[in-house]
Amino acid sequence: MKMRCIAIDDEPLALAQIERYVKQTPFLVLEGLYSSALDALDALADAEIDLIFADINMPDLNGIELVKSLGPGVMVIFTTAYSEYAVEGFRVDAQDYLLKPIGYPDFLRAAEKALRQFTLLRNTTSPVVPPQERIFVRSEYKIIPVELDDITFIESRGEYVRIYTGNSKPVMTLGSLRNYEEKLPRGRFMRIHRSYIVNLSKIAAVERKQVIIGDKRIPVGESYEKDFSDYISHNS
Repeated sequence: MKMRCIAIDDEPLALAQIERYVKQTPFLVLEGLYSSALDALDALADAEIDLIFADINMPDLNGIELVKSLGPGVMVIFTTAYSEYAVEGFRVDAQDYLLKPIGYPDFLRAAEKALRQFTLLRNTTSPVVPPQERIFVRSEYKIIPVELDDITFIESRGEYVRIYTGNSKPVMTLGSLRNYEEKLPRGRFMRIHRSYIVNLSKIAAVERKQVIIGDKRIPVGESYEKDFSDYISHNS
């Protein structure tokens, strides 16, 4: 596992030293060197950076102010010649604090500490999957995007299905209702008949084993009645 990092220091020699140390460290990938925290802000806005090596005492914007301006998720190791900044550095949750002149063993220890934290966060944080909001349907030699919120119900017609929306005429496509039953998100859509899937949010009323959507009455099939009744009871 590798961490993408940048280094910020207004002293060219100190910056060159951090560059050498990063290149010696197999799990670090150097994405940029900056002599100003203000210049680094542009890079942080455009790229995903995991770790920052930052001097504290810099003109314009110091390292502490830089960290306070960042969102969560970026780790910082402070590098400075002034030990009096140590307490303030840890108050902003810095991973570590390296006092200049910095030797490689101390640099490596701090980097490995950041790597352990980085690995822990990666292993315990589940990726965020955006909700499905549309499907793509092949119809009349075209591929048409259909917004899920626009769908009112889907009807099976032999080898074809018709997707009804609140817009114009239904979209007809070759396929099976089972395919759409598996594709559409549960909890938003339900199959209530061997020939129909309905958008649950579009139901206007339920009457005598029929679902009313707009001016359409859709029967509830016997084999689907229990699941549909359970849904109605749960949401009553």
